[in-house]
Order: sequence, then C-alpha cells, then structure tokens
Amino acid sequence: MRQASWRPSPAFLVSMLALLLALGGTVYAARRINGRSIVVRSIPGNRLRPRSVAANRLRPGVLGRQFRGPLSGADIDEGSLGTVPTAVHAQTADSAGRAIDAETAVNAVNAVNAQTVNGFGAGCAPGSRPFAGACWDASARGPATAPAAAIDCASRGGTLPEALQLAAFAGLEGVSLDEGGEWSGEIDVFSGPDTYGVATVSPESEIDSVVSTDTRKYRCVIPLVS
Repeated sequence: MRQASWRPSPAFLVSMLALLLALGGTVYAARRINGRSIVVRSIPGNRLRPRSVAANRLRPGVLGRQFRGPLSGADIDEGSLGTVPTAVHAQTADSAGRAIDAETAVNAVNAVNAQTVNGFGAGCAPGSRPFAGACWDASARGPATAPAAAIDCASRGGTLPEALQLAAFAGLEGVSLDEGGEWSGEIDVFSGPDTYGVATVSPESEIDSVVSTDTRKYRCVIPLVS
C-alpha cells in the first residue's frame, strides 16, 4: 500500500513567508529606530517623558526669551516681583519695609538717612544731632527768657525739649549742658500773669524750677521730617 506524501499548498507557503517577514521587520525596526529615524514633528510634545529632552536641544524661544550675560532692568517684569522688605542704598524705595540711605523713601516703615520721606525733607541739619527720634541742637543757644527761647524754637519748626528728655540728652557722650541749667518746655508753677516757673536741667541732669523772666541757655528740638 502506497503511503500518501503531504505537500504544502501554495497559499500556505505564501502565508508563512508573510508571517516571517512581519516578525523579522518588527525586530529590525525595534533595533534600528533612533533619533534620525523619527520624522520631524511626528511625535507630539505630550508623548515625551518629562526631563527627557535637554534644554540645549530645544528651539530658541520655547523657554521664552534667551539671555546671555547679566540681566538688566528692562529684562525683568516688575509685576512678577513682590514688595521689597529691605532696600539698602536705594535711590528710591516705595512701600519698603526698611530703607537705608535711600534718596527718597515713600511709605517706608523705617527710613534711615533718607533725604525725603513722602515728599518731606528728612535728616538732621549741620549743628544738630539725632536723639529720641528728632534733631537736637548740638550746642546751647541764648541766653534768653523762657518765652523768647520757645518762640525761637517755634520759628525753626521745633520746640523746647521736655525736662526728662533733656536730662537723658545730657547723659550722651559729648553733650555738656550750660552750668546755669538750660530751659525745658515744661511749666511747673504759676505765680502770676506772665510769671511762672519753668523746669530747667543742669549738667548733672538735675531738674530745677526757674522764673520764666530769668535768662538761661536752651536747645531746640526739630522734627526729623520737615
């Protein structure tokens, strides 16, 4: 009895060849695909893994304006900056928490050595020194009566100091009150029309009362801002 032999049909051979070519092409493609194999603009940005592309491989403008060298004021969007808490040696400080040596300080909580604050002149004039938030005469004036001394200080935009403040000022280094005591702005005793006692302070910071018509030296206290 003859044994029948099996022969593949032409359709079977074609299908097997197609299968082999398909499998072989996939493996080849998986091994051969690289950056040069990708068509330009064929991959959307949302298909890239974050941080998988270096910044120097991006087209100029993707990250905004490209800068080389130091930035200037024109390169910075001021609206993106918050309020500056401290400005040191600034020409202008607007709404700063603290401005030091600024030429102009507007609405500053604390302005030190500023020439103007909210449009007003700031600082102590020559011949005066800062103390207790104001400018005090470094040297005594007069002598004069208490009313005349008060008028002179008022004409300069200031006042006579309080007795306790004057006593504290006398304790500063380099300050020496007049031996006869200096006028303060405090009236302690009324004895008659235009006759009253005014507190004076000695070089030893002792407080006394002197009749207003007597003459004593005095110092004016001028506001820091005028």
